[in-house]
Amino acid sequence: MFTNNFDPVAIEILSLEIRWYSLAYIFGILIGWFLSKKFFISNQSIKEKFDDYLTYLIIAIIVGGRLGYILFYNFNYYINNPIDIIKIWQGGMSFHGGLLGVIFVTIWFAKKNNHNAFNYLDVISIVTPIGIFFGRISNFINSELYGIETNMPWAVKFIQVDNLYRHPSQLYEAILEGLILFIILIIFRNKGFLNFPGFISGMFLAFYSLFRFIIEFFRVPDEQIGYLIFNLTMGQIISSIFFIFGIYLMTTKYEIQTKK
Repeated sequence: MFTNNFDPVAIEILSLEIRWYSLAYIFGILIGWFLSKKFFISNQSIKEKFDDYLTYLIIAIIVGGRLGYILFYNFNYYINNPIDIIKIWQGGMSFHGGLLGVIFVTIWFAKKNNHNAFNYLDVISIVTPIGIFFGRISNFINSELYGIETNMPWAVKFIQVDNLYRHPSQLYEAILEGLILFIILIIFRNKGFLNFPGFISGMFLAFYSLFRFIIEFFRVPDEQIGYLIFNLTMGQIISSIFFIFGIYLMTTKYEIQTKK
């Protein structure tokens, strides 16, 4: 068993604090940008526009993630404390909200440049698990999104939370939603499925949602929400919707391409 007492601040210079969570965003975006342009974008027109696209993408992730958290997870609090909406440094981001932000911005950007939105989304889907991996590692360091109590040998005591040994659910997510999902997508990319616009995007949605749904059973639900219908968490309910859409996308895009 392991005791977690990490400092969430990675670097402190005078009064300036750089937190692990911020570094996770930075490293995830930079590595994703590099791999996308170096290995995953074959269309020269899209490659030329990708840097501009990335700027909008960063904004979409932050704004979408914040709005998603407000709407899905803590609406009552923020409707009564609207000034706190802008206090992103206090935490409160939703992956699904960020994902919706990315989808909307990508559709807009692709239409603006007369491109197929899925040519962008498929590439982003491949590298997103890298960002998820760093993000979940930072969640572990920050002692947030922790798991339910357990006596398994790999249980972790989060000193900043309590003295109970818990599932390191953040690490489960880093492995499944990060490493394993990345490997799965790379395998299908190498088999030529980037030539099926939308298939890789659907695969990302389906597998991420499946992994997230499973891991939520080991994770403490949000205190202000708890368990909902059928004793599921909000994350599981939203993931179920995205899973269905992902399967639909994979099926339709595969059928369209194979009939050509």
